[in-house]
Amino acid sequence: MAALRHAYLNDNAFSSLPNDFFDGLDSLEEICLDNNPLNATAGGWEIPPALAASSPQLQSLRLTNCSLVGGIPGFLGGMSGLQMLTLSYNRLSGPIPGTFAGSGVQKLWLNNQLGETKLSGTLDVLAGMADLQQAWLHGNQFTGPIPDAISNCKQLAALWLNNNDLVGLVPPGLTALPLLRDVKLDNNNLVGPAPALKTGNLSSSHNGFCAVKPEDKCAPEVMALLQFQAEAGYPVKLTSSWSGNDPCKGWLGVTCSQGKVSVLNLPSSGLNGTISKSLGDLSALSDIRLDSNNLTGHVPDSLTGLKLLKKLDLGMNDLNGPLPAFRPDVNVILTGNPNFNTKTSPGGSAPKDATHSPTTPGAPGSQGQGAASPGQGNKKSKILLATTIPVAIGVVALLSLGAVVLFCKKNGSSVQPQATSSVVVHPRNSSGPDNLVKIVMTSNDSFGATSSGTSSRDSDIHMIEARNFVISVQVLRCATKNFAPDNVLGRGGFGVVYKGVLHDGTMIAVKRMESSVISNKALDEFQAEIAILTKVRHRNLVSIMGYGIEGNERLLVYEHMSNGALSKHLFHWKQHELEPLSWKKRLNIALDVARGMEYLHTLAQQCYIHRDLKSANILLGDDFRAKVSDFGLLKSAPDGNFSVATRLAGTFGYLAPEYAVTGKITTKADVFSFGVVLMELITGMTAIDERRIDEETRYLASWFGQIRKDEEKFRAAIDPTLELTDEIFESISVVAELAGHCTSREPSQRPDMGHAVTVLVPMVEKWKPSSNEAEDYMGIDLHLPLLQMVKGWQESEASMTDGSIMSLSLEDSKGSIPARPAGFAESFTSADGR
Repeated sequence: MAALRHAYLNDNAFSSLPNDFFDGLDSLEEICLDNNPLNATAGGWEIPPALAASSPQLQSLRLTNCSLVGGIPGFLGGMSGLQMLTLSYNRLSGPIPGTFAGSGVQKLWLNNQLGETKLSGTLDVLAGMADLQQAWLHGNQFTGPIPDAISNCKQLAALWLNNNDLVGLVPPGLTALPLLRDVKLDNNNLVGPAPALKTGNLSSSHNGFCAVKPEDKCAPEVMALLQFQAEAGYPVKLTSSWSGNDPCKGWLGVTCSQGKVSVLNLPSSGLNGTISKSLGDLSALSDIRLDSNNLTGHVPDSLTGLKLLKKLDLGMNDLNGPLPAFRPDVNVILTGNPNFNTKTSPGGSAPKDATHSPTTPGAPGSQGQGAASPGQGNKKSKILLATTIPVAIGVVALLSLGAVVLFCKKNGSSVQPQATSSVVVHPRNSSGPDNLVKIVMTSNDSFGATSSGTSSRDSDIHMIEARNFVISVQVLRCATKNFAPDNVLGRGGFGVVYKGVLHDGTMIAVKRMESSVISNKALDEFQAEIAILTKVRHRNLVSIMGYGIEGNERLLVYEHMSNGALSKHLFHWKQHELEPLSWKKRLNIALDVARGMEYLHTLAQQCYIHRDLKSANILLGDDFRAKVSDFGLLKSAPDGNFSVATRLAGTFGYLAPEYAVTGKITTKADVFSFGVVLMELITGMTAIDERRIDEETRYLASWFGQIRKDEEKFRAAIDPTLELTDEIFESISVVAELAGHCTSREPSQRPDMGHAVTVLVPMVEKWKPSSNEAEDYMGIDLHLPLLQMVKGWQESEASMTDGSIMSLSLEDSKGSIPARPAGFAESFTSADGR
């Protein structure tokens, strides 16, 4: 085979590839192995390193959808003749190797990697690929900004970067490329002015641009903050929050006064670069708190021009001096910068709150014992105090830490209510006494989160009504073994969910929000979410049991669902050594979900849209009864049949087409997602299967609609783990028809969730209630949709002749809503989330 130049082996069913496959193919110029399940059953395969030496003439390597795993081999970038490389729809991870800088690759397709960990890292290497004509990198996890030097790619005609985690401004050099005609930037975290191409197509929806039209400019304060963000290394905590054209509307760590940025509060926020001089353009800044980051370099002179500046906290970084000359009334804190030279620029003075290591007598910069100067005694006193007080506070902190450890270890201990106006001190960590959280208990009837304008530590003080204090963060740390990795139940865009066990044995699930500095608006939104979650309480919705607040950390506590997510039982049951779900259980799950969604849409205090209904957000209890979870994207809907315009949220494959295209959403978008879940219950297949290359068959909703019309194909599509009797097939067919209606392309043609309940109820074998629950109340069938049950109750009450009033107790109406365990407040109402 030494003379073989072109090999087209694509679209077959080759299942294995010998290790020496490429040996001896000295003349090979092009090979295509697309769409073959090579070594799929053995966990995939990696491109052999021998390829570079055995096929030095290779120009085109096409390996789309052929079970590749691992990283992109670096030697591919060194193959001088390689012009086309397609590795899409595999399970590759890691960065694009630096060896590709300077390579002659013209077409680079790396899109839509299928593993949980996709291709990642920055795109800096693209700037060195001068011959690049087409780059498809969408559907991965690439981060960082689009490199300015991409303007070097003069031959670039198509660039698809959509559905990544890119940040920053779109460099002007990109859109100015002479041959560029096709650009996709959708669904990233790009900010700044909206980009535009002079000719060709550019899509950039669902980013954080300051304006929709490219000709519109960003506000000067926005550009100043974005420049600061760029020079601070685009910290993850800021990329999704800092979007739009008004920093006073929910930007993390930003506080405004009279429409101007007055406070920049970003301690412990992962800032890794330098302090931008652009902060000097924020003329209303009075308080800058950038302590406990990894900032380097010098303090910019531009900050001295801020006329309203009162406090500048730069402690616990790695900054260097000299310090610019600030006004005497500016409180500059530089504690914990070991390399900082506290000498100031001409006319300046050392910062008042800087803490320095004691110098050796006689050493440069120290005062000799015999060289007393006026006020020397006072200086010695200050040095003594500066040394003694931190030590004393440190001892107190250690004692507090020991008390907490004993609290965690002591079995059977309980959370004792604190006395009115008492202060509970919990150490956040052992780094020092400044890292203490103060929770002030008060018996006042009001709730408020207050912060002092003088200290970042003071902002950790929260006034919490004593009778409504839910649970301390320290208790949750103990329950989750300090958020141990072994207790992770799942991860999402809003944080990590941990399994926990309280001291009385109660199982809980703790959602730990991404630790970050919360602006006043974000804090309000967090408390508003708590208020909403306390209102939407239903036996088929996962109940919130409480919350914890400590500094910048936000924790939500939910009931624990022992059997986990529905997705685990449908798609990964072999991996977890589970029994596949029977059709009876699947029917019950479908009805439970329908009831929960019906409540959200029609019977809660107002109409709510879930926006992210999927099998991963449907949790199963001990008895495999289902509850809908993850209300982080819950959206209240206006009265009437109106849509809500919102930033795209949810999961691809479950998104209704009108929502994905326009961003406008109604309850019918949830109905569409429910229909996709029904299809998953029937087929045991995921909503998106990237292994199907054909666009029409890749998505379950589209493919299911086609095969449902052909009985033979439909039977073949049903989950093979199901026992397919005639009775079960008839039941599945009815559910399939309902799924088809729910996923109709036009929202007006989809039913409401009450109709779904009506269809599913007759098909589900009557659930036998537990001993403490009645089969019905006043002759009302509890299997009816909720609206019909309410109507029945009303008619029954109206027909009572003796005038007596029959009441349903609160405990009965709660159903399977869990009781609050010890350590939580006796009452937990929407007031807790004010």
